[in-house]
Amino acid sequence: MKNSDKKLPLEDLRVVEFTHMVMGPTCGMVLADMGAEVIKVEPIEGDRTRHLLGSGAGFFPMFNRNKKSIQINLQSPEGAEMARRLCATADVVAENFKPGSMAKYGLDYINLSASNPKLIYASLKGFLPGPYDHRTALDEVVQMMGGLAYMTGRPGDPLRAGTSVNDIMGGMFGAIGVLGALIQRGITGRGQEIQSALFENNVFLVGQHMLQYAITGKAAEPMPNRISAWAVYDVFTVKNGEQIFLAAVSDAQWATFCNVLGFADLKADPRYIDNNARVSQRDVMMPELRRRLEAFTASELTAIFEKAGLPFAPIVKPEELFDDPHLNATGGLVDVRLTDGPKAGQTARAALFPFTMDGQRLGVRRQPPQQGENTDEILQGLGLEPAEIHRLRTLKAVA
Repeated sequence: MKNSDKKLPLEDLRVVEFTHMVMGPTCGMVLADMGAEVIKVEPIEGDRTRHLLGSGAGFFPMFNRNKKSIQINLQSPEGAEMARRLCATADVVAENFKPGSMAKYGLDYINLSASNPKLIYASLKGFLPGPYDHRTALDEVVQMMGGLAYMTGRPGDPLRAGTSVNDIMGGMFGAIGVLGALIQRGITGRGQEIQSALFENNVFLVGQHMLQYAITGKAAEPMPNRISAWAVYDVFTVKNGEQIFLAAVSDAQWATFCNVLGFADLKADPRYIDNNARVSQRDVMMPELRRRLEAFTASELTAIFEKAGLPFAPIVKPEELFDDPHLNATGGLVDVRLTDGPKAGQTARAALFPFTMDGQRLGVRRQPPQQGENTDEILQGLGLEPAEIHRLRTLKAVA
C-alpha cells in the first residue's frame, strides 16, 4: 500500500532486528517506514508483546508494521549460527536486550563486524556505558530517576508521562544515529556501532529545566506548579463544566484576546501592560479570567479563538482521535491488521510518522507480521533446503 510509486530512501537496505517491547521496535519501524527491508527475529514462542494486556495491548501492531518476521531459537547452537548468517547479509543490525546478551550468541558488534566491516549496529539500552549500565531500565524507571516524573506530577506526587516517551524517542534517536552512520559509510566504506539509551534520552528531555536552574539559580517547579513564561497559558473550566486550553503568549495576542472576548477593561488596565507584568499579576488576573470565561461554552470559545488566530485546544482523549477531522482529512491514520489476540485479523487505525517526504506520508507497505510469517522465505534466501528449515523451526533450547 505505497503512497507513491517513487522509490523510498532506504529501499535495498536490509535491517535485522533483535528487539522487543517499544524502544527497539520503534528504531526498526523508522527504518522500515522509510523503505528498508526489516527482518524481525522472534523467539520460537513469539515476541512477548504480541499478547500483553492493558497499556501494552497496542505495542506490537503499533511498532511492527512494514516488517518481516522470522522465528529463530537463539539458545540452540544451530539457531545462533543461522542468526549470524542472516546478520552477514545485513546493512544494519538493531538490538535492545540487556548488555552482554547478544555476545553470548556471537551477535554483538565485535563479532559481527569482524566478518562484515560495513555493518551498522544499533544498540538500544537503558543506559549508555557507565556506572548505571548494569541496571534494568524501563521507561518509568528513568522518568523517575531522570527528573521527568518530578516535573510532570504535582509537588510531592511524581507522575510518569502519559505515553512511552523515552522508549519511543530513544528508538528514534537510535534511527537518527543509523541514518548518520549510513551517510558516513557512504564516504568511508565502513560501518560503526550506534548506541542510544532511555536514561540519556530522558535527561535530554529535561535539559531545558537543568539550564533554567543554571541561568536563574532557582530550581524548576513541577509543571502544574510552575511559574509560566506566559500569562495566559492554562486550562479553563467553562460553561457546563467543559474544559479548554487557552493561551495568549504575546502582547499582540493579549490585545486580540481582550478584543474578541469583550474584555476592554482588562486590556486598558495598567497592571497588565505587558506579558511580564501579567505574569507577575497572575494571582489576581487568573481568578478574574476564570470567572468571566465561565459564561462561554467550549464550542463558543473554539469558534472565537479559531477565527481570531489565537492558540487554543480542546481536551481530547486518545480514543477520540480516531474521529479527528484533521487526521482523517490528511491521512494521518492508516489501517493496520491486528495479528494476535481475540481481534486477530481485524483492522485498526494507527498513527503514521508525523512528517512527509516529497509531499507524501510514509504509509504501510507491509502489515504487522504474523509470528514467523517470513521464516521459510528468508531461510530459503540463505540457501537452506526445506528439510533443514523444518528442523531449525523445531529446535529446542539448550539447557
